[in-house]
Amino acid sequence: MGLFHPLSPLEKEWALLQRQEARFLARRAEQNDALPDRALAQRVPPKLQGALDAAFIKAFSLVFEKGTGVIEKTYRRTELEQDSQVARYAAAVKGNRTSIRAFQKKAAGTGARNLLLSGLSGVGLGALGVGLPDIPLLTGLILKNIYEISLRFGYGYETEEERYFILLLLQGAAARGEAIRPINQQADAYISSGRLPPDYDRKVHIRETAALLSGDLLYMKFLQGIPLVGAVGGAYDAVFMNRITHYATLKYRRRFLTEQKRTRSASPKF
Repeated sequence: MGLFHPLSPLEKEWALLQRQEARFLARRAEQNDALPDRALAQRVPPKLQGALDAAFIKAFSLVFEKGTGVIEKTYRRTELEQDSQVARYAAAVKGNRTSIRAFQKKAAGTGARNLLLSGLSGVGLGALGVGLPDIPLLTGLILKNIYEISLRFGYGYETEEERYFILLLLQGAAARGEAIRPINQQADAYISSGRLPPDYDRKVHIRETAALLSGDLLYMKFLQGIPLVGAVGGAYDAVFMNRITHYATLKYRRRFLTEQKRTRSASPKF
């Protein structure tokens, strides 16, 4: 009869993460249709999808080229970085589940605040019948959310590698059906290697991300463009932000736990 070896706190967190990721992927894989009411499809202008794609492409390109500094004015980056350094030190010294879970708890708090912002802006603009024009604001809030979550876990967001990863997070949050699984595999591959794919092209990657986002938001943005009724469509911004927060937190947790596993396996045994 073999000896029983209890799991370490890190191993327990890894097992929990795998279960939570599996549940998220299973739920998204079951959702093949973003349309709550098929009758609505007949009313959506044929050109709206292309207009949404173009709006997201422009917004992402603008932020990546010159807008990150503007977003950083909405939070205290230095404090977040210092806080994550302290948390990483505590996790390295204590190594218990409380210290390891501290990162995701703070990321959840960040996500909750940005969820409220996205909900308020979406409902407010929707009540006024503002749909498509709110894409730059929504994109800024989405990236602000992910930037803050990444800092909570001790990662940056300025390099081309990090931008690739962030766009994968958005793709994973927006994808439905079996489309989410290859995207999730790409995210995990990046976590393992930290390298860009050989065929990476930022413009192509942005276009792919924009297409998934606009596909997920198409019908709600159409509703948001109708005064008063648009508040219903605008409220979906918060639903989408919540999904982004959930998926981004899962993948940054995977990065952090993967890093911790490597560090501890490489540590000399005494």
